[in-house]
Amino acid sequence: MTFVKKVLILQIETQRRRKMKRLLYIVTCLVAMGAMQAVPVPDNFLPQRIESTATGPVAQGAEGRIVFIAGNSDATFNVYSITGQLIKVVRVSAEQRASIDFPKGFYIVRCGNQWSRKVVVR
Repeated sequence: MTFVKKVLILQIETQRRRKMKRLLYIVTCLVAMGAMQAVPVPDNFLPQRIESTATGPVAQGAEGRIVFIAGNSDATFNVYSITGQLIKVVRVSAEQRASIDFPKGFYIVRCGNQWSRKVVVR
């Protein structure tokens, strides 16, 4: 293969990569914009009463608040906005619960390195 052929092949591959990167960027933006649209939540989506039979930590969205239940040991909950910004850190002692008011919306709650959950506040 001659040097000119190698250069042409390299240029074509580079152009293909750039096109794929642009396409991936456009698709990512479209998905992100679609994910940020408001979604109606049915009235019966959230439970009226929150109970925990689990032994581990639990976070549950409710009317105007998020309820945090520690379980058998102390728990630290990090509450993030849907864009990933840390909003609040909640520490709950073992066998205790905390109820913190939040505006209506979607949140991501992370409990230490154990789990992450989406939570809806109505």
